[in-house]
Amino acid sequence: MLNYAALPKHDVLCIDMKSFYASCECVFHALNPLTTYLAVIGDGKYSGSIVLASSPKMKSDYGIKTGSRLFEIPTHPKVYIVEARMALYLHQSLQISQVLNEFVPLEAIHTYSVDEFWICVDGTERLFGSKWEIAKKIREAIWNRFGLPSCVGIGPNKFLSKVILDIEAKKTGIAECRYEDVKEKLWPETVEKVWGIGRRMKVNLNQMGILTMGHLAQYPLEQLKKRFGIMGEQLYRHAWGVDLSPVTGYHPTNNQKGFGHGITLLRDYKKLEEIKTVILELCEEVARRAREAKMVGRTVGLGLRYSHYEKEGGFFRSFTRKEPSNITMEIYDVCLMLLNKHYQGRIVRQVHLSLTNLSLDKAVQLNLFEDKVKNHRLGFVVDEVRAKYGSTSLLRAQSYTSGGVMPDRAQKIGGHKAL
Repeated sequence: MLNYAALPKHDVLCIDMKSFYASCECVFHALNPLTTYLAVIGDGKYSGSIVLASSPKMKSDYGIKTGSRLFEIPTHPKVYIVEARMALYLHQSLQISQVLNEFVPLEAIHTYSVDEFWICVDGTERLFGSKWEIAKKIREAIWNRFGLPSCVGIGPNKFLSKVILDIEAKKTGIAECRYEDVKEKLWPETVEKVWGIGRRMKVNLNQMGILTMGHLAQYPLEQLKKRFGIMGEQLYRHAWGVDLSPVTGYHPTNNQKGFGHGITLLRDYKKLEEIKTVILELCEEVARRAREAKMVGRTVGLGLRYSHYEKEGGFFRSFTRKEPSNITMEIYDVCLMLLNKHYQGRIVRQVHLSLTNLSLDKAVQLNLFEDKVKNHRLGFVVDEVRAKYGSTSLLRAQSYTSGGVMPDRAQKIGGHKAL
């Protein structure tokens, strides 16, 4: 058993906006988010378009939730179906963060996603009352100003505040889990319900006889470390409610581990040339982000996830170059090598690319047979043109073929329509 007395204790609040996209659309259309049947979809032109968010009533009465499909939504006069408008949601998210800034300084706010925030309210008792009172005031402020429902999890660290938010506060509005509550509130939960444990990890844990967080807490730490490495120790600590990560806001550092970008395609891709086009476009984006950060990487990873019509799920493979790079075509050449080696003609629905094993972009390794300096500089010139005139001002000809996605994605935020 861990010694909780030796652990740091903070007053951490995890604020989640309930059905955020759907609630924003309800407010925009002068509807009540808590009583309206509304679903937000990616693109109305496709019957298989994914539901990005649905109102609470849509979930409870019709079972339509995130991940459902457009064709599953019932046709009824009282049911509203709208396409996502990411610019609206980002603007609303910024306004909510400004409300949080009225309770705590910016450095005490960690924006986890567009609809979820952590804040540390240590030392604010004299101004706003207890952590419970602050949670109530924040919910009231967001509801009164924007008409948006929210819920709050409270804990001594980020992990416990997030977990109690998911397992209790989303039903009750506000909930708290202290270290002394871990056995009662956390241990009965099955592992897949706890933040940070995905589908694959759940399968691995279940195969070891670990079904609940209580089982995980009682499992020998050394065996977990032997099976999962450092992740095994983190799983063990989380089972006991321990999280030593900083509770202050996120600030970018030079500790960037890698750059990755992925896309879920709007249709199944069967032609090899179309798949290559998407991979090239992802190489452009990953290389641009690396150049922007003045970094280069040696390890290139390529992942393909196949259509549900296929028996196999897909693959992810990587290759480490001798010299690091942030040149688009050098990264693309590695991807083609991985594609030729591991792709077996399956139908593709998702593509993912990563560049890791990073170092600072300080020098270019010269090559007698190609002008690397010219190619290196060309990437920065292209980045400058796109930054000034728009992301579609310079595109490769391949992007205008049937497999290209960049012209369409340039009009979107996060893969969905901006307005």
